[in-house]
Amino acid sequence: GRSYSHVSKLRMVLQELFRQARRSRLIVFDPAEGLQLPESTKRSHRPITAAERRHILALAKEHRAGLWVLTILYAGLRPGETAALSWKDLDFDRTEIHVYQAIESGTKPVKAPKTPAGGVRSANSLQRLWGSFAHALDLHMGAKVQDGVITKHALAPDLTPYCLRHTFCTDLQRAGVPINVAKELMGHANISVTANIYTHRDQKVLHRKMAKLNPNGRKPSTKPRPKEL
Repeated sequence: GRSYSHVSKLRMVLQELFRQARRSRLIVFDPAEGLQLPESTKRSHRPITAAERRHILALAKEHRAGLWVLTILYAGLRPGETAALSWKDLDFDRTEIHVYQAIESGTKPVKAPKTPAGGVRSANSLQRLWGSFAHALDLHMGAKVQDGVITKHALAPDLTPYCLRHTFCTDLQRAGVPINVAKELMGHANISVTANIYTHRDQKVLHRKMAKLNPNGRKPSTKPRPKEL
């Protein structure tokens, strides 16, 4: 029931563990060699829509999770990276956030809060924080409620905090940020991961790049395409 990313990382750890054990002569046979992955779901994230962005920005002004949500949206951090941040990681003079560690799903909090009002942020507490924001966002977007229970959702079921991070990357692309710079800002180990997002088709980006080839040519129509029969 875990994601493809989760089981892939787990296999990588197991294989390295047993490989090292065999090198150290602790075992004579490596049981993780050729280990096959079980069935898993390969999830893909999407950027938020213009309507979702409007509601998120409006709700973030009043919701307790607002600053956290905006940090992911405007800095592209992973949720686990935000939980591990402390004040010393913020450089206000250079407008930089330095990421040194992160928490993974199912792990304990990295450290206690610096102020009595703060809460210890574990992976579970981040899920609850997002759940609270998502519920409020659902209502903000016009969900139907009866007797205090939502009977018809307005919020898309695939909207997750990682959609905010994905949006940061697509915003970089739309702003014309080179892919090698985007790789560093996203914290991707391999540029191919960034490329998977940068190669998603965006009509506005495509036409802007095409216009650079022929700046004096006819501008593309902004009218919506006719529906196919």
